[in-house]
Amino acid sequence: MASSSPTVMLRRPAGNLLLGGMVVIVATLVAAARLAGIGRSALAETFVLIFTSIVVEALPFVLLGAIVSAGIAVLVPNRAFERLARLPLPLQVPGAALGGLAFPVCECGSVPVARRLISRGMHPAAGLAFMLASPIMNPIVLASTWIAYQGRGLALQMVLGRAGLGLLLAMVAGWAIGGEGARDILRARPDDEHPAPATPTSPGDRIRAFTDHLAADFYFMGKFVVIGSALAAALQAVVPQTLLSGVARTPVLGALALMALAFLLSLCSEADAFVAVSFVQFPIGSQLAFLVFGPVVDAKLAFLYGATFRRRFVVKLVVVAAPIVLAGSLWFEVLMR
Repeated sequence: MASSSPTVMLRRPAGNLLLGGMVVIVATLVAAARLAGIGRSALAETFVLIFTSIVVEALPFVLLGAIVSAGIAVLVPNRAFERLARLPLPLQVPGAALGGLAFPVCECGSVPVARRLISRGMHPAAGLAFMLASPIMNPIVLASTWIAYQGRGLALQMVLGRAGLGLLLAMVAGWAIGGEGARDILRARPDDEHPAPATPTSPGDRIRAFTDHLAADFYFMGKFVVIGSALAAALQAVVPQTLLSGVARTPVLGALALMALAFLLSLCSEADAFVAVSFVQFPIGSQLAFLVFGPVVDAKLAFLYGATFRRRFVVKLVVVAAPIVLAGSLWFEVLMR
C-alpha cells in the first residue's frame, strides 16, 4: 500500500485543478452568454436542455460502472482472472457477451468495467464482447424495451430482435477488433504503472483501495461523458430532425438515418426504446437499427473509447458495426412482414 499512496497524492491535485478550471471556464461562458442575450434564444435553450438530460442520464451509470470496476480491482483475486484467461477463446467471447445479463450497466458504465477486465487478464476479444453486449443484454434495458413496445403489440419481437442482433454484433466485433495481436489495445493510463501487488486483505485497506479506484475511474470517464454530451447536444440543436423524415419510407435509408440519429442523440440504452417507439413513420427494422447501433457507437462513447483504447478503435468499430446492424435490421424487417 505504501507504494500506491504517492501515486494517488500526485494525481488528485492535478485532477482537482483541472476540474476547478473547467468549472471556472463554464461559469464564465454562461455569464458571458447571459450578458449577450444568447441564453434566451431557442437554440441555446435546446442545447442546455439536451446537454443536461444526457449528462443526468449518463453519469449515474458511469458511477455504477466505476463501482463495478473498483469492485473487480479490489475484491476479485488475481487468480480468478488467471483462470478465466486460460479458458479457450471460443468460450471466453460468448461467455463474456452473455455476461451482460448479470451486470446492470449501460454503455457508459460498461467501458471502465471492460477496461478493468482486459487489464486483469481477460482476452481483448472477450472484454470487447462484454463491453458491446452489456448495454443491450442488460436486463433493465430489455425490460424497458418490452414496456415501450408493449402498446404496439411488438414487445416480444423487439426484445428478441434487439438481444439477438446485439449479441451477434458484440461477438463479431470482439473477434474482429480484439483478435490475436491486439493485446496492446488499451491506451496507457498513469495508474497502470502502479498495479497493486496483491488483492488487499484487511477491511481498511480494501476500503481505501476501493475508494481510490472508484474516484479515479469515475473522474476519468465522467469528464469525457461531459465533453461528448456537449458535442451531442450541439449537433442536435443545429441539425433539424425534419431532414430525416423524408427518408423514413425506404428501409435502407430509414435504417441509416436512425443509426445516424442514434449517434447524435447519445441516449442511455435504458431509455432509448421510448424514443425509438415514437418514430412511427419509420419501419420497425429501422427502429431496431436505432436500438442496437446507439448503445455501441454514439457521440459521447466516441470520447470514452478514444480515452480508453488506442488509435482508430472507433473507426474499426464503425466499419464492423454499421454493416452488421444494417443487414440485421433489414432481415428483421423481412421476418416481421
